Amino acid sequence: MTQPEAGMRDTASQQHIDSEKAMPEFSVLVTCHYEEHSIEEFHARISATMESVGRSYEIIMVNDGSTDNTIEKLKDIFQRNPRVTAVIDLFKNSGQAAALTAGICQARGSALVYMDSDLQLAPEEIPLLIREYDKGYDVVSGYRKNRKDSLFRIIPSKIANMIMRKASRSTFRDFGCTFKIFNAQLVRAFDFGPFHVFSTPDVISRAGRSCEVPVTHCPRKYGKSGWTFRKLWNYNMDNIVSMSERPFQLLALVSFVLAVLFGLRVVIDYFTPFKILAGVSTGLLLNAVVISAFVIVTILCMIGEFTVRSFVASRRLPKYIVKEMLRREPERLPDNEKAG
Repeated sequence: MTQPEAGMRDTASQQHIDSEKAMPEFSVLVTCHYEEHSIEEFHARISATMESVGRSYEIIMVNDGSTDNTIEKLKDIFQRNPRVTAVIDLFKNSGQAAALTAGICQARGSALVYMDSDLQLAPEEIPLLIREYDKGYDVVSGYRKNRKDSLFRIIPSKIANMIMRKASRSTFRDFGCTFKIFNAQLVRAFDFGPFHVFSTPDVISRAGRSCEVPVTHCPRKYGKSGWTFRKLWNYNMDNIVSMSERPFQLLALVSFVLAVLFGLRVVIDYFTPFKILAGVSTGLLLNAVVISAFVIVTILCMIGEFTVRSFVASRRLPKYIVKEMLRREPERLPDNEKAG
């Protein structure tokens, strides 16, 4: 082998090593909202789990506007653990989707692992999802087989899941489970960012293969959930509007059918020779009018919601703003050979 050939091979080898460092296999995206009491335990458990997997990885942590000591603890973790390649602090609470988007924008992995840090889901079960992901699925999601939440959380969640199944044209049972693995190439195709935040139904609707894995759900040990009824309502409205023309078509069809029934009642009322039948038809007529009015108002509300959201989107206001970010450069990532 000549000296130039040897030099070229050494250069190629070094480029391969640098690429492995710069692009880990898994980017673990962790969203935090008032988690000062749980974040240390969560970090220890998720780090131990990912090390046991034996594959290259990085951890990216996002503080979603917490005003307690969450961000200080995240900074300390960043200094102690070279696997934590980014800590992001948002100016204000912007929601899980926005916080996840901020992490996606910094992720280098070929697969994105999404987890909340409230310890209601066990980091030790990540290998269950990885096992299915290795079979070639684009999206692997956990579903909480025995939820430990109150009915005030479970009932709105079931409604949201029903809407998101329609929006994504999938059979997923638990969209709200913050325990998922996504093919990064699929997610990056959406070009998510401050003006277009991550949407689980949108990504799942474009996935070729997806599946769910049962995971353990634990009672919340610290604090309380940031999901209020108002936030769940807004989230449901987001998904209904994202269904585009389909809800409007359905409501228009229902309104048309009721209008036809209304017309039939008018004809029956006009030609009915008996007063008793006329009384019955008049009652049905009144019902038809009331129902038609409700449907028409619903359609107008939906159109108004769609119009307002289109106007807000046209203003290009960011859904989140990064206040501070600690970022570790690729060359500082530690080596970690892939298993197998």
